[in-house]
Amino acid sequence: MSQIVIRSGDTGDEKTLLGFFDDAVAWLVSRGSPGQWGTEPWSEIPKRIERVRGMAADPGLRIAEVDGEPAGALIVTEECPTHVQKVEEREIYVGLLITSRRFTGHGVGARLLEYALDEAGRRGIDLVRVDCWAGGDGQLQRYYEGQGFKPTVRFNVDGWIGQVFEQRVG
Repeated sequence: MSQIVIRSGDTGDEKTLLGFFDDAVAWLVSRGSPGQWGTEPWSEIPKRIERVRGMAADPGLRIAEVDGEPAGALIVTEECPTHVQKVEEREIYVGLLITSRRFTGHGVGARLLEYALDEAGRRGIDLVRVDCWAGGDGQLQRYYEGQGFKPTVRFNVDGWIGQVFEQRVG
């Protein structure tokens, strides 16, 4: 596999992000896990399109590319989302981690998480947190644990159960 290059994202990446989400939704539905992101393509839901537009405009957006082709996306921020309890220290929060279905299993997600950990180090921050859907077969939670993250607290947003994970830098 070619080298994974990570670049800053921008509003021009909106269509790419929507494609990632549409493919992920179709894959989740095909394996019987519609609870994570629903059953309809995000590109057909105005509320989701607006959400992705905000992601594309986020200054923390990073796009992983393989041979110039978008392979995944990450958003890093120092603010946790409102549905997650704040901590009493600076942190890097992974606001988005998604991989193109075409590049699943090629280490793109792991490389993006490594970037988040490196970014924390560059900023002198010791804590990286991320959250994910805690439903289904638990595969997503096991993925983060396999990347060195430890589960902390669970949360519930209108019946959507999530799990927060953390990893210390250094």
